[in-house]
Amino acid sequence: MIIDMHFHTNYFSECSIINPEEGVKTAKKIGVDGICITEHDEFFDRKLAQKLQSRYNILIIVGVEIMTYEGDILCFGLEKLPNKKLHVAELVDHVYTKGGVSIAAHPYRENDRGIGDYIKSLPKLDAVETLNSNTKKVNNIKAFKSADDYEKIKVGGSDAHTLSQIGSYATYFENKINSEKELIKEIKKGSCEALNLKEYYKR
Repeated sequence: MIIDMHFHTNYFSECSIINPEEGVKTAKKIGVDGICITEHDEFFDRKLAQKLQSRYNILIIVGVEIMTYEGDILCFGLEKLPNKKLHVAELVDHVYTKGGVSIAAHPYRENDRGIGDYIKSLPKLDAVETLNSNTKKVNNIKAFKSADDYEKIKVGGSDAHTLSQIGSYATYFENKINSEKELIKEIKKGSCEALNLKEYYKR
């Protein structure tokens, strides 16, 4: 099962120009099985996500990308957002106590939004985004090496802000996923891998 783990819309992420419905239609057309809508510091409308999921028969999971003092973390399993900006260790611990997963988003991006080598000091961090279409290849390689060095799960996501980016990178899951809870379970098991979708379709 192929899921684009990192996806922004123009509803709640000012930097994105993707209309949610057009984004979902595009994801369905290119052949991914699901997307995770991870707006900046805000949850996408869960009821609308459910409607779009039913309408287009594609899994839609609502996560969130939270900016900490050290950089961005993709979070799944939260019902509410923290009521203040946190340091990355505080956020990772918070997600852990809620039974969710935390993922270092584009950790080596050169815009002060990646947590970089803080990865090594976060034992409860679940995964590292090692493929991100808005990040230089050299910095994705750094993320891959860091995930290996500190034994973190590797995931991929397009970080789409335009329709053309959707699904460029994604995550392959060994088992079928039907919900956020199942996504969390599979990531914690490590039964997934970061995926370059163009290369995958060439197999």
